[in-house]
Amino acid sequence: MTLEEVHGQQPMPSVHDWMQGAGTALHELLVSAQRRGCLTAGVYESAKLMNVDPDNVAFCVLAADQEDEGDIALQIHFTLIQAFCCENDIDIVRVNDVAKLAAIVGPNEESGEPRDFHCILITNPNEEGWKDPALEKLNLFCEESRNVNDWVPTITLPE
Repeated sequence: MTLEEVHGQQPMPSVHDWMQGAGTALHELLVSAQRRGCLTAGVYESAKLMNVDPDNVAFCVLAADQEDEGDIALQIHFTLIQAFCCENDIDIVRVNDVAKLAAIVGPNEESGEPRDFHCILITNPNEEGWKDPALEKLNLFCEESRNVNDWVPTITLPE
């Protein structure tokens, strides 16, 4: 008898499939949240929202390219946001491609200006009972990652 038979589950997907599934789920979640008006982009905007209404934040995405890794101020902001998310039980992931995130979310609709995509928050919509399957997948992905001591997993967005 295998472990999967004992637990009545399908065998776990490979790490590559699991990561790709998380990337697809994140893409779906970002599109859905943008459509519903439940997306906040920008380090300062996100920090302001988390300070005012942390219970309304459902998910956090931190994004940095290779050249951003040397930006000490950005890294300090990331550390503070991560600590806040951990303290308030908000799932959080990292993305290593800000350009892909910008392509998914797009410019600011009011001004058409490019936005800061280093931090994106997904908030709970005003609609009662709204459950996004992509958010549930990402919450499960984050839980599984924490089980292997990866507290802020990195996700690769699909092409």
